Amino acid sequence: MSDDKPQPLPLLDDESLERLDDFLESERVDADALDLIGTHGFLVALAVAPRDTAPATWVAELFHGEPDFTDDTEREDVLGMLERLRHTAIEVLEGGGLPELPFDLELGGLPPEETPIGDWCAGFMEGVFLDETAWFADDEEAAATLLLPFMLLSGLFAEEPDMAELAKDGERLEGLTAQLPELVLDLYLHYRVPPETPKPKPRRKQAAGQNKGKDRGKPKRKK
Repeated sequence: MSDDKPQPLPLLDDESLERLDDFLESERVDADALDLIGTHGFLVALAVAPRDTAPATWVAELFHGEPDFTDDTEREDVLGMLERLRHTAIEVLEGGGLPELPFDLELGGLPPEETPIGDWCAGFMEGVFLDETAWFADDEEAAATLLLPFMLLSGLFAEEPDMAELAKDGERLEGLTAQLPELVLDLYLHYRVPPETPKPKPRRKQAAGQNKGKDRGKPKRKK
């Protein structure tokens, strides 16, 4: 029996991911900035988002200010990798494909927040927080339903009674983890594909800016 499920597609090559990881883990980046896994989730959320956020804003939010770049060449290299990841995510999702996530899609019995899965979903939710009004503007109930898996797996809402109760269901959590690429595509289709047409709305490419933005002080990030 053949499996028609599309294979997830990588959003950035391995070499670029390693270079980006080295930079994000260096002392030149704020200790509270997102790590590679969280950054991946953050940029995928920006690819899905109902409306675009100015690069200067999301770059400043991602890094918690301005990293200590050695020179303009390094700045362009790092920002270029971030922009490629985001735009590749848009292209994959516009084609109805699934994004490849940088971790195994299983919890192994661990709480999500103790795994890369929780870090990725926390990064994704950081992307949502960046323009929360837009995510919930048109249909708050549908948005809450579609975002529930990401909220639950992120661990950011563990103190809320309803979330704490859902988090006790290990089988549910494993199922949501296995479906993460499909859940990302579902979100994209909800926000970016008009009901009357099968084709997603195209977006023009926009270079990452260099201006600083405001630090919005969202939930504590893991390093």
